[in-house]
Amino acid sequence: MEVEAINSLIEELITKVARLLVDAHGSQHLKGLKHRVKAALRLGVHGRTNQFEVTRQLEGLQEKFQVLNRDELAEGLRCRLLQLEQYSNSWHPEILSFLLQLSDRPALLVDSKVSRAPSVPNPNQPLSWADLGAHGVAYSDEEIWDDVDFGPDSSDDELASEGGSGFLQERPLHASTAEAPNYQIPDNTFVDGDAEELLPSIENAQFWRPENAQKTGSGPLAITELQLARETIFMLQALPTSIFEFVAGDILVDRRFTLTHASELGIGSLLEAFAQKGIRINLLRQFTNATQQTAYMQTFSQGVGQSLRGFDEVLCTMQRQYLSPGSIVSLLQLYDTISRASHQLLLLSELVSDLEGSDESPMRCLDLLFDLVCMTEASGDEKTSKNLGNLFLSCFKTYAQSVQSWMADGQIDSSDTAFFVKRKNTHGDLRTIWYDWFEINEGPNRQNIPKFLQPSLQKVFTTGKSKVFLRNLNALPEDHEANSASTLFDMVFSGTVHQALPFSVRVENAFNQLVDFYHSTSAGLLQIELDSQCGIWHSFVALKQVYLGEDISALAVLDGKIFDLIDRGRAWDDRFLLTEVARSAFSVLAHVDVSRVVVRTQVGLHSAGNSSSLSRSVQILESISIDYVLPWALTNIVPRDAIRIYQRISAFLMQIRRSKYALVKHRIRQGRNIVTGEANEALVCSLYHNLTWFLDTLYSHLAYVAISASTAALHQALHDAQDLDAIIAAHDHYILSLEEQCLLSQDLKPIHQIFVKIMDLAIQLVDLQTVHAAEGESPKHGDIDVSKERRRRKQTIESGSDSDSELDDGFEYEQTLTISFNESSYDAQLRNLRPRFESLISSVVDSLKGIARSNGHSNWNILAERLEWRLRQSVN
Repeated sequence: MEVEAINSLIEELITKVARLLVDAHGSQHLKGLKHRVKAALRLGVHGRTNQFEVTRQLEGLQEKFQVLNRDELAEGLRCRLLQLEQYSNSWHPEILSFLLQLSDRPALLVDSKVSRAPSVPNPNQPLSWADLGAHGVAYSDEEIWDDVDFGPDSSDDELASEGGSGFLQERPLHASTAEAPNYQIPDNTFVDGDAEELLPSIENAQFWRPENAQKTGSGPLAITELQLARETIFMLQALPTSIFEFVAGDILVDRRFTLTHASELGIGSLLEAFAQKGIRINLLRQFTNATQQTAYMQTFSQGVGQSLRGFDEVLCTMQRQYLSPGSIVSLLQLYDTISRASHQLLLLSELVSDLEGSDESPMRCLDLLFDLVCMTEASGDEKTSKNLGNLFLSCFKTYAQSVQSWMADGQIDSSDTAFFVKRKNTHGDLRTIWYDWFEINEGPNRQNIPKFLQPSLQKVFTTGKSKVFLRNLNALPEDHEANSASTLFDMVFSGTVHQALPFSVRVENAFNQLVDFYHSTSAGLLQIELDSQCGIWHSFVALKQVYLGEDISALAVLDGKIFDLIDRGRAWDDRFLLTEVARSAFSVLAHVDVSRVVVRTQVGLHSAGNSSSLSRSVQILESISIDYVLPWALTNIVPRDAIRIYQRISAFLMQIRRSKYALVKHRIRQGRNIVTGEANEALVCSLYHNLTWFLDTLYSHLAYVAISASTAALHQALHDAQDLDAIIAAHDHYILSLEEQCLLSQDLKPIHQIFVKIMDLAIQLVDLQTVHAAEGESPKHGDIDVSKERRRRKQTIESGSDSDSELDDGFEYEQTLTISFNESSYDAQLRNLRPRFESLISSVVDSLKGIARSNGHSNWNILAERLEWRLRQSVN
């Protein structure tokens, strides 16, 4: 129960002091604070009471009782202290100190009955106030042993009398002569008549009096070197003086004052040097009095104030030396002493001056202080460098609290305006944690970032985002990581690590050590959680199988259904049907989660106006897109833009398979219904062969040269990735490389259009042969015969007299064709295909070689050479 009570009190104390919210109970931040408070309480760092100080206070109390004619209290206190010594205990000083603090005017409120009765006076006992009959004399009512108030309302002749104890109430002053009419003032109290000029001489020595300045007029006023030294010290302490005048941040020197044993030019230049130092030191005093909003600037202001207090202690020491008898006063020695004592302050004054004269930059002070430490260290000033280094480390430790909180918990202190990580998006979409939730606010010219932290900036940013990612995955590490990091932080910034190294190297190594600690733990844990909870590696394999055709057998089922629906002229854009077919086709693949497969189509393309013309082009496949819905965590690695590139690559590969499907299907149908006596059979066979070779060459190049090589490089990059940023960068490079190698980038769009025209040329050849075979050998009455034949087939199918499916397929396929021989004959259209094919191939080869020369990509040279070789073979 006692432990629970202590924990409850500690938690209540932290909540009130740190001003935490009510719902912060049980949070990671509160647990860390409780751990630190318990560790501090266990250390027992509270010092013991000074027993000698307690003894001194008790002796003073006895003396006070005797002075106030309370001898019975003094004797009683002494006897009880002697009795207490017989029972030795180490806690006696604490107990006695506690009783002294609880005491309230013991000389007035303690009853004499509780004290020891006064003993019989001893003849040898010293004379006391009671023996002299202190009651009724002139000074009996005045507390002559009180502390004297030397305030501005008092003088040497008027001493304010208070109670005998600091706890007694003030009493009004009494005229001593009224209470003691028989009192005679001693004659030596009055000034002798021969010394009447003493008081005027003292007044004349006070050179700051206006009447003394009027006597001299505009002429020089000689003063002593001691007076000039004290005025200089007062000026350096920012106190008003007569020789130095503070005017709008400047210090003016009154040239009327001079020394009898020094030249006016020398004294003037020396006083000007003092004034210049005073101006720069006064700038620091004004800076410490100003309010600082940034946390580390408040620490810097406190450090500057501490340096000023050390300088003031030096000035006070010099004043005490000048007031001691036999001291030697020298302005040159004073200047040398002040120059050495103010060296660090003058450097800080230059820093503050540069800080106020520059544009508003949160990190300007930290950068200037870092440069100042490095400069003093390089110049060999070890003492100043060490002091400024400690000041820098204290400021940086204050600033780094936000950095540590970001790397440890992924939290941003909204009150810290100097921190470079800002929240970018407050919508809270988990699919965009890595991209849209946070950003680095560098500011103009990166002024929001300390320049010595810029090399580790991205790693700090990544570490914090990893912690945010882990928190949303419910996998944030426990408090022991934060405790270990806090200990590491104190160790590396203690100022005792690697003293032989330069200061800049020590700071960089210390900060890198802290960042690496957080980064390694968060990055490793995040990769484990992405694999265990989200299946990142299975998802990469699934993307290759769904979009890049790694397993062509599964895609053949989906392709066959889509191509057949297009040839039949039926509802090929039914997304529900296509989704069902796609899930059935991919169900045989182990890494594909078929519940995440969705096929989408663009609405409106399957209409009466454009369906027949668009269906005979491979461009119709661009309206079909396969979506593989990834978990929200993986969408931060594979964003929507990358999925669109995957879909475009998948559509391009499907277009190639569509052209190849049309050629192969027609050859199979032609093999069943062989038309003999074809005059252009050699030309048709050549076109079929060349187009098939072109499609096979293009598809194999994309699959085995572009996709396969890039995928292998991706696997190696993912294996070497140290954090999520590296994984994202590897995949981004992979998908952009695929987009370019598959001729889908914006710069290669003209070449891609040529490939589409060649694939459409293959479908046109198939359609031309189909229409020609359907019309027979009568070009004159071909259209009429075809119409009659189609009506006959339709009636046959509707009556059910012919159950041959091939007849049905052929009829529905013919319904989608738009080729006519009215304007141009079959032979003319067929002969026109070969030069078009050769022209397109030649254009592709030239374009690929030109692109290869411009960027040095060898893949395009390989494809261009293979196509050029086939072009030469076909021509020959």
